[in-house]
Amino acid sequence: MANTTLALNIFADAMRHVERRGSHHEVEWQRSVHFQDFDESDLLRQSAWVILCSGFRVSTVEQIFDHISLCFCEWESAHAIVSTYPACRDAALASFGHRSKLNSIVEIARRVHREGFHAVKRKILCDPIGELQTFPYIGRVTAAHLAKNLGWDVAKPDRHLARLSEHLGFSSVRDLCNTIAASTGEAVNVIDLILWRYLSDQRCPAHDGQPQGDGRGRERSRK
Repeated sequence: MANTTLALNIFADAMRHVERRGSHHEVEWQRSVHFQDFDESDLLRQSAWVILCSGFRVSTVEQIFDHISLCFCEWESAHAIVSTYPACRDAALASFGHRSKLNSIVEIARRVHREGFHAVKRKILCDPIGELQTFPYIGRVTAAHLAKNLGWDVAKPDRHLARLSEHLGFSSVRDLCNTIAASTGEAVNVIDLILWRYLSDQRCPAHDGQPQGDGRGRERSRK
């Protein structure tokens, strides 16, 4: 049986932790993002952020994302990226040597440019996880990450939250976050962020970087 009382106590601890470490701005950013409102620049930026973070420490991506953004025309539009390829990709290689990931960013821009942003957005709004998984380097878990960064009220089932959910007797990360949401009135994606930040900091107490494969705490890049 799920231990709801302990889950709520842990969430309260996580809230206090986020306040103490000065990360309340991350929470406010997540609260401010609305899924219906993302634009072309948001989609390009967040797709790139999630792709680059997958398998890398967030602290590593944070150090180079401003340069990557500059190379890719500050995510102005898919047309701007496509029209400057391969120069944009080659310039980005100076700070991030994973050529296939950089190529995948270009491929997403090409698709948005070819199909039109509004057509792509309609598909994403209708089936967020399914449609985002058609993007290169985006799987089931990273699709939830990207959808959450675009404002969808979903929890990313990463290993930190999955372990906590199992430990507390919940059937899934979604079940855990929905239960906390029902008791607190907080959005599921915000609960996800707060718990992830708390759990990842327990793993990395020096706060010198996040666990590999995520990127929830960086408002500037999405954000």
